[in-house]
Amino acid sequence: MATIAFDSHKIIRKLKNAGFSEDQAEALTDALRSTIDNADFVTRKDLQIDLAPLKSDLAVIKWMLGPTFGLILGGIAALILKTFF
Repeated sequence: MATIAFDSHKIIRKLKNAGFSEDQAEALTDALRSTIDNADFVTRKDLQIDLAPLKSDLAVIKWMLGPTFGLILGGIAALILKTFF
């Protein structure tokens, strides 16, 4: 899937500026790096590839039901007109 890159030195520096000790900042950054390395992130491209077949199937279904839906609405309208007028 996707690779996430981050500047660990910048994170450590921000944590130290926020009041963390050097050891705490490094430990938290290592934990964050480990978590990100073990995660499966999905990119927009991954979604486009996986959803492409669904989109084409939906287009076919819309194409198939389009005329049928029009006929059903026309039939209902004709029945209503015949019943009340």
